[in-house]
Amino acid sequence: MSCLLVVMVALPVEAHQNAVKILEQGNQRCIVSNGLPDHAMGTFPRRGNPHRVHAQAVRLCVPSGPLKGQEARRVRGSIGVALNGVQIRPGTADWYDARSRRGFSRNPASGWNLEGMGARQQLGMDRNNAHVDERGLYHYHGISKALVRQGQGSLIGYAADGFEIHYLANKAKSSYRLKQGVRPSAPGGRYDGTYNQDWTYVAGSGSLDQCNGGYLNGAFVYFATDHYPFFPRCLWGTVSRDFVVGR
Repeated sequence: MSCLLVVMVALPVEAHQNAVKILEQGNQRCIVSNGLPDHAMGTFPRRGNPHRVHAQAVRLCVPSGPLKGQEARRVRGSIGVALNGVQIRPGTADWYDARSRRGFSRNPASGWNLEGMGARQQLGMDRNNAHVDERGLYHYHGISKALVRQGQGSLIGYAADGFEIHYLANKAKSSYRLKQGVRPSAPGGRYDGTYNQDWTYVAGSGSLDQCNGGYLNGAFVYFATDHYPFFPRCLWGTVSRDFVVGR
């Protein structure tokens, strides 16, 4: 068994002691961490996010030799984990709800699912495009410039099916586009990216597939992008049981 240990130092106010190990164990790659980032965070609680950050006991294992299947599968919850041990969770469980004081709730009846980055102010994201859930888990909804600066080349993490996640700025182009016109039901208004349903996949309009996947140096990988979907929302390989919601 080989082991890569990454030790991070404490940072100023609203940063915490990051601890992460990336282990190669048989045919698996395991990321063991306390879920805390290796960079400064915004202050939590904050407007739009009432939760406090807490250290976690995270152990996420993925295939070290992933295989690309024929069918893309939607993934709920975390789609991967960054090299610093922070989970990547681009989607939300929030839906437009006119009856809610906040304007959204966990009730999906409206059919309009809040997009994390499109509603970043309502959801209390910090400048790393991250916030905190009810467990105290700090997680990314979009690319963090701090994560990119402290990464290993373009590699920033691993998806739940084991494929690498890279960030190449505008060298990797999403194939999703905003719809034209106005929403046909409440909340109404023009499609502006606030909801996932504001977007549509247009094959061939960018360099990436519907899961933000593509090839880098001849190998299939996923990409983080500056535009929707920001991180993959579906995966081509077998999703690790460690990432299955509600198991």
